Amino acid sequence: INAEYGGIDLGAFLSVVPRQPDHAHKSLQLIETIRKLQDDFTAVEKCRKPVIAAVHGACIGGGVDMICGTDIRLMSADSFFQVKEVDLGLAADVGTLQRLPKIVGSQSLVSEYCLTGRKVYSDEALRVGVVSRVLPDRSAVVECALDMAQGIAAKSPVAVQGTKSNLVYSREHSTQEGLDRVALWNSAMLLGNDTVTAMSGGKEFEDA
Repeated sequence: INAEYGGIDLGAFLSVVPRQPDHAHKSLQLIETIRKLQDDFTAVEKCRKPVIAAVHGACIGGGVDMICGTDIRLMSADSFFQVKEVDLGLAADVGTLQRLPKIVGSQSLVSEYCLTGRKVYSDEALRVGVVSRVLPDRSAVVECALDMAQGIAAKSPVAVQGTKSNLVYSREHSTQEGLDRVALWNSAMLLGNDTVTAMSGGKEFEDA
């Protein structure tokens, strides 16, 4: 994801608000719309292959929701992110409130971000773990993301996709549940050709 996202398009936002006069019917339609939008953002997290966010410029509102679902986040030095929804009269509802606390690890700090809507610049984003690297500018962050993606793509897809799947699962479950799942996973995947190929120094893997 090459992300410079300025936030909510007000016209698009108003277009999803149901026009029925009955409030109950309107609420039923609106919750389905919100759930569909949630699924759209969750699809980033559910993608079998790793997703890298290259953030440059402003990453506001929905942009934060999106990068929270990615596996690796990089940022240019002149960038910032902002959980802006509180200033627009709503709670962020497509992923930030659920995923950002697990990324940062401090409920107090995440509450500060989400309740004040303040800008969080790249140096702070790196310090608190929202991103893993800060690059000098847009071209550098995009180049770094592409180089990283190419390096990952050269590895066994079984190993890469298995690592992502088990990382995401373990984040939402206990340590023992995570261990049980990866044991089950590897009991099947270690029987394939990729492990033998990798251990013997091979570089050619079939796509998966």
